[in-house]
Amino acid sequence: MNQLHLKAQIQQLGQVRYTPAGLMALDASLKAESEVIEAGKPRKVSLEIKAVAVGEVAKQLQALGVGGVAVFRGFLTHQRNGRGFIAHVTVIEPAAAEPGNI
Repeated sequence: MNQLHLKAQIQQLGQVRYTPAGLMALDASLKAESEVIEAGKPRKVSLEIKAVAVGEVAKQLQALGVGGVAVFRGFLTHQRNGRGFIAHVTVIEPAAAEPGNI
């Protein structure tokens, strides 16, 4: 199963573009920081990930803007150039406030 569920902050937004089907698409860079439990011990985790949203979700991403924090749901796939991966955001949800976590 390939599911992404990430509370993150928008670091960058790209230029609006359109798919061949005429749907709005928007690239973004997301940053997430949190604490997780690994092998019974707490571990601080920080990552930046490239993301893309299409259609109505792209409009929501644009409205949230740089610095906006939300829970991003979707899936991961390879980038077109084959280097690394990209998160395809399919749902954006309001983020619940949690001290110390983005």
